[in-house]
Amino acid sequence: MASKPKAEEPKKIKEKADPKQKKAPSFIEDRYEVRLSGSGGQGLITAGVILAEAVAVGDARNAAQTQSYGPEARGGHTRCDVIISNGEISFPEAISLDLLLSLTQEAADVYVGKLKPNCGLMIIDSGAVRRKPQREYIEAPFTQAAIETLGSAVATNIVSLGFISEFAGIVTKKSLEEAVLEKFSEKFAQSNLAALKLGYSLAKKVQKEGNAATCVEMFETEIDRT
Repeated sequence: MASKPKAEEPKKIKEKADPKQKKAPSFIEDRYEVRLSGSGGQGLITAGVILAEAVAVGDARNAAQTQSYGPEARGGHTRCDVIISNGEISFPEAISLDLLLSLTQEAADVYVGKLKPNCGLMIIDSGAVRRKPQREYIEAPFTQAAIETLGSAVATNIVSLGFISEFAGIVTKKSLEEAVLEKFSEKFAQSNLAALKLGYSLAKKVQKEGNAATCVEMFETEIDRT
């Protein structure tokens, strides 16, 4: 009998206010739920930790990060959730997703139903998710772009974070880049910054082509993207 997925205790990251920090996005709703999903070995838990740190430390908001993964070290089902709020986060588990990133077909199939029905933003890896969801979505070749531009699929998770920052505007670029520099050693920092910038470029391309039906307008984006 297969063992049940292991779930860790939620990690709450306290807000650290910086009076010099530029104003972060102001959400119409006080709670914004993000799920990064795929398979073991894709670094999605690392990506979730980086996102939560960028939001809480750099953008001075509240964030809570939780994760769940299967028993396999690699290839198993993995998800990482980040809850973002201007106020207290009384319940750290995702209830109704505002944004879902899926890097595998299985993740897309399993979690699409957790998105808000009218305004959930679904982002998929176009090369991995061949059976498209029966709802609005946007897609980008995250893995393919990482391999072709960076020489490896290892940084696909960071490319995806860059895409989310540029496209959805839920975290500032400055804070995300600082969190990446904090997370990785000097040896790997520059390559991961390059991965973020690749994600920014992919998002700009999608926005320019105008083939993305989203609900980004449902929250304000008072954010300096430089």
